[in-house]
Amino acid sequence: MASDRDILPGWVKPSHYSLSLHDLEFGGNFTYQGSVDIKLDIQNDSNQWNDIVLNTFQLKIHSAKLKLSGSKDAPRPTKEISYDEKRQRATLSFGDAIQYSGEAVLSVKFEGVMNNVMAGFYRSKYKPKGEVPASVAKDDEFHYMFSTQFESCDARRAFPCFDEPNLKATFDVLLEVPEDQVALSNMPEKEVKKSEKSGFKTVLFDRTPIMSTYLLAWAIGDFEHVEAFTKRKYNGKNLPVRVYTTRGLKQQGEFALDNCHKIVDYFSEVFQFDYPLPKVDLLAVHEFSHGAMENWGLITYRTTAVLFDPKTSADAYRNRVAYVVAHELAHQWFGNLVTMDWWSELWLNEGFATWVGWFAIDHLYPEWNVWGQFVTESVQTAFNVDALRTSHAIEVPVYDGLEVDQIFDHISYLKGSSVIRMLSAHLGEKVFLQGVADYLKAHQYKNATTNDLWSALSKTSGQDVNSFMDLWIRRIGFPVLTVAEEPGQISLRQQRFLLSGDAKPEEDETIWWIPLGLRTGSSASAASLHKIGALTQKEDTIRDIDDSFYHINKDLTGFYRTNYPPARLLKLGEAKDHLSVQDKIGLVGDAYANAMAGYGSTTGLLALLKPFHNETEYLVWAQITTTMGNVRSMFSGVEDISQGLKKFNLELVKSAVEEIGWEFKEGESFLTGQKRASLIITAGLLGHEGTVAEAQKRFDLYISGKDKDAIHPSLRSAVFGICVKYGGESAYNAVQNEYLNTTSIDGKEICLRSMGRVQDKALAKNFMNFIFSDKVAMQDKHSGTIALANNSAVKIEVWNFVRNNWDLVYKTLSGNMVVLERFLRFGLNKFVDESVADEIKKFYEGMDVRGFDKGLAVIDDTIRGHAKYKERDERVVREWLAEEGYL
Repeated sequence: MASDRDILPGWVKPSHYSLSLHDLEFGGNFTYQGSVDIKLDIQNDSNQWNDIVLNTFQLKIHSAKLKLSGSKDAPRPTKEISYDEKRQRATLSFGDAIQYSGEAVLSVKFEGVMNNVMAGFYRSKYKPKGEVPASVAKDDEFHYMFSTQFESCDARRAFPCFDEPNLKATFDVLLEVPEDQVALSNMPEKEVKKSEKSGFKTVLFDRTPIMSTYLLAWAIGDFEHVEAFTKRKYNGKNLPVRVYTTRGLKQQGEFALDNCHKIVDYFSEVFQFDYPLPKVDLLAVHEFSHGAMENWGLITYRTTAVLFDPKTSADAYRNRVAYVVAHELAHQWFGNLVTMDWWSELWLNEGFATWVGWFAIDHLYPEWNVWGQFVTESVQTAFNVDALRTSHAIEVPVYDGLEVDQIFDHISYLKGSSVIRMLSAHLGEKVFLQGVADYLKAHQYKNATTNDLWSALSKTSGQDVNSFMDLWIRRIGFPVLTVAEEPGQISLRQQRFLLSGDAKPEEDETIWWIPLGLRTGSSASAASLHKIGALTQKEDTIRDIDDSFYHINKDLTGFYRTNYPPARLLKLGEAKDHLSVQDKIGLVGDAYANAMAGYGSTTGLLALLKPFHNETEYLVWAQITTTMGNVRSMFSGVEDISQGLKKFNLELVKSAVEEIGWEFKEGESFLTGQKRASLIITAGLLGHEGTVAEAQKRFDLYISGKDKDAIHPSLRSAVFGICVKYGGESAYNAVQNEYLNTTSIDGKEICLRSMGRVQDKALAKNFMNFIFSDKVAMQDKHSGTIALANNSAVKIEVWNFVRNNWDLVYKTLSGNMVVLERFLRFGLNKFVDESVADEIKKFYEGMDVRGFDKGLAVIDDTIRGHAKYKERDERVVREWLAEEGYL
């Protein structure tokens, strides 16, 4: 056992599983019976042994026996089976001591439950479309499909196994299912036979490649599919690509299907390694804790991440589906073909898949400006999380598999991908991808570490990648680069950026390698890159600067904040028309973050934003509206400042929203449509009279049934949200009714977010009770809560509900700690009052908080940072608003 991690004994390793599931109970207790034969490699020459330890969780092992290779003795049965529930293990004791090394087969018979917590082998409820076979599981209101979710450590919920990522094996899977239902797994069907059980069949699938347990998958249900084929040939054949859905939804898989086969071909070329399996299946799962899961050959998705209806879906979901499909396909190579050695290197999977997923979408949809989207969504979000003391390094020690769920977070995904983007920009895209291809070839079907990737990239690029990337991966946080000006030169100083702005000397010892991306010239349009490429020390002076114009961190490729002198910040704002979309996003994001931390000021941010009233780019507007929403939230409890900021914000968006209008024009770009939706909801929630009136008119026509086309699908979120805010209980009830009856695949998400706009505390309490009713699927409970948590008027009702109903919250969500942790982290992190942080801290004192302890620490850190910012800037913001005529 390694000292820094709790892993299974290393002298027993699996090489193959033959897994069979039968007697599935489609109702009642939803139990199933299973058997698994595990071929083992035992290497224990020096010691006698009498037991084998493996992972199980919430399974009942009926019996187990061990057959030693070459032995003429009968298989040895277990004398005792004991469980360690906390460590999710079972010990199979065989009585008399054994001294043996070599191959063996462990045969286990067991019983499990198809649970309803979106982990392991579980059931998803849905309302069917069309005729449904009688064999499909159902209750009074819902039908059920069945599928798996094993990452990170939930294969052990479905069958006894050695559930660690570097214990790879091959798998044979056999499922007994009703004759009129479809069974899927990682590989194609090998053989289908009639079962001895009437009305059932057994489906045996081809053997998988060697892979980790968390990538195994199967599904059973009333499925149909759409199909296409890759254009490239693989082993002489065009690969079949399918999107599976429950009955009646398959046509909504066409968009994902079209992207899928193109991306498989594209990645096969980019990675210089052909997709290695004989098929690609995508499955829409009705209840899903994550966005999607990259099971090799059978990728599972939340419905809104894979289905899209051009007639009824909001166009934002087109972007989401394309990206999530690409992200999961990237994993087929980066994660599945080559797998991280241990969960501490989760970022190797997720950070890379995030970056290369956007890379593929940029290839397919260059008009979407996906790198602008990446900067305003991924990079800024990563900054916000990593600015907390309670952040963690990209590569973080993980003691056991049960800890890993809390690092499936914005650091692993978004900071990881941001750092990958920074490295790719430095090495050059072509060189970087060649290094990645070399890494995949060298470690195919094996496990690898971060250092293995750095070695491949170093060899390809001729640079010592580890020397400048190691600190970015293994140290917490990121720097802010503070600029001081003198004629013809600038001085730069790096320090750790903290939201609280008070990094102690021992927290600020890292000296990051910082690619400067410094442009300077007589004007913004004439600027060119400076010869100094990177800052590699704590402070430095850069000469030969034309102080007519300079700008640092071109296209925000470096993962750091820049803190300019106030006058320079204003000049850059005035030159915005000569900056890229990414540059403008970075300018606004940095100004806000520096104000929060005290390196800059909110007044400097507001002054910077004034010239942006005529901004034309959607992605820049997205950053502006997010930033102003955050500032307004910080001061929402201060009446005069709150009103002044609202007036300022409304003035900022007024001309833009009036110019763009409500109608979607033929041939209009995707980004224009997104800008319209963003501006309308922003202006409407701010109280822009024309927008509110138009929204209410369209809402009345839609809800009354007089004109169901009155609201464009991409404007439902805006119209519903505006009308709930200003329409009170009647509008809230109408949207709740829409939630219960919508047939649009994205309708439930949109309705929940809109219902969270309520302004009345009684309605907010009603909303939380609704969220925790059986009418809201488990996967949606935290998304509805996030909407309310972002609502300054009633966000306290989230905390009130949690503490007054903790037993209900815990019982409902703790079956899947990922869901509970996210619910708390995003539901309770918007407060600006330290007394609330004190209440939360006191409430959880003495409780067993394993599984969501890191989330609680982030909540505490965030709230206290917010409170410090509000206290520091309140007076100067009030003065600025008064001087500018907003008070």
